[in-house]
Order: sequence, then structure tokens, then C-alpha cells
Amino acid sequence: MSDAWLLRLGILVAGLVLIAAIYFFGRPRKPGQGRRIRTGTGERGPRTEPTLGAQIESELAQAPDYSSETVVQAEMELLDRAVGSTAAMAASEVGKRESDDFDKIVTLYIAARAGNVLRGPDIVVAAEKTGLTYGHMNVFHRLVEGHPERGPIFSVANIMKPGSFDMADIQSLETPAIAFFLTLPAPVPSLDAWEAMEPTARRMAELLDGVVLDESRNALGRQRIAHLREELRTYDRQHEAPPITRSPRW
Repeated sequence: MSDAWLLRLGILVAGLVLIAAIYFFGRPRKPGQGRRIRTGTGERGPRTEPTLGAQIESELAQAPDYSSETVVQAEMELLDRAVGSTAAMAASEVGKRESDDFDKIVTLYIAARAGNVLRGPDIVVAAEKTGLTYGHMNVFHRLVEGHPERGPIFSVANIMKPGSFDMADIQSLETPAIAFFLTLPAPVPSLDAWEAMEPTARRMAELLDGVVLDESRNALGRQRIAHLREELRTYDRQHEAPPITRSPRW
């Protein structure tokens, strides 16, 4: 087998992997979806088509470089149970959004400490302990209790491409960080979604011996939390259902 033939084969395989990743995270949506941005004159601007896949790709491109951490052997039984219950759901619809339309994303990261990485078995155990469910897109989701069909309150993805957690290779998975994505509108008020996501990220960071970062990769501090809460309160006010008007009695 010639070197030239091997080179062509390698290029072909790489191309197929890239096409699969693009299809997996960037599937086109139905016509009419998306949103328009209002211009300063009040006129509607060109339609934008935000996708979670595009956001993940953007986050991956800007991801910081961290590095290695050890597996807690005492929790292997919990890991085996978690993998056993979640591997069968890899191609399921659990955690799938009811609509691909969204107009805001709130992001947090759990990053490994300097010189370490987050390991797949530890991530699965931490997700299990914090009540996350493995499902759609092969990532973890926080679902509405009793109403999983409403879609995820927030999701947790791997910052390493393609962004998923492959349970077949979870024992060898290593990543510098994982990302929490809260897409709005959510199945619950946005402030409630944040109040579910932020403590979960804190707890997972404790379990993984990692650090919680905001969307700018800075340590998540009180000032940023207060600012985010105010943003979400405003979002909820702007998107709450209008009051029902009653016809006057004559």
C-alpha cells in the first residue's frame, strides 16, 4: 500500500468525521424558526439562526488549556450503575428541547485545576450524584421533575469536540473542562433555571475538585452572580404571559 494511498485514506476518514460532527451539532431546523434582531430604527433586521451546536463549537474554539486528575476508585460501583443505566439512553430523546428556537444562553464552566484534567468516570459519578440525566446529544441534562417531556432546564457538555460523553470510551475520557448551558426560553422561569444550575455546578466542582468559571473563564464571583440574576429577572419580566383582559360589563 503506497504512502500516497494512505494519505488519501486518512484525508477521507477525517472528512467523514468532520461531516458527522457538523450534522450532529448543526442540523438545520424547520423553515420559519429563528429570531429577528430589531435595529435602532425599530425595523426588523435579518433573521439569525442560533443553534446550541454552533455555541458549543464557539466555546470549544475559545476553550482554555488546562490539564490531569485521578479517578476515585471507591466510587466505581456507582459509576458502573450509572453507566449501565445511561448507556442505553445514548440515542434517546430524553433531554431534547421542545423547540430549537432560543434567544439567550447562560454558560458556566467547571475547569480542572492547574496540572489536572477531569476524568470521564468521575464526571459520570458527579452527574449521578447531582441528579443529572444522560440523554439527547449524549450529554447530561437537568429535567423538570415529573415532566421530562418539557426538555432540559440546563445541559452539561464536554468542551472537547464533539462535545458529547461517549459511554463506550468513558473510562479513558479526559477533558480540561465541562460546560453548563442554560438556553432560554427554558421549561421553567429563567431565574428558577439559574437557581438550579448554579448550585449544581458548585456541587459538581466540589466532587471533581474543579473550579467554577463564568462565561469569560473568570472565577464565578458574587458580583457576576448578582448581575446574572438581575439579567434573568429582566428576561422573565419581558417574557411573562400578558394579563388576561376582561370585557367590561355594560
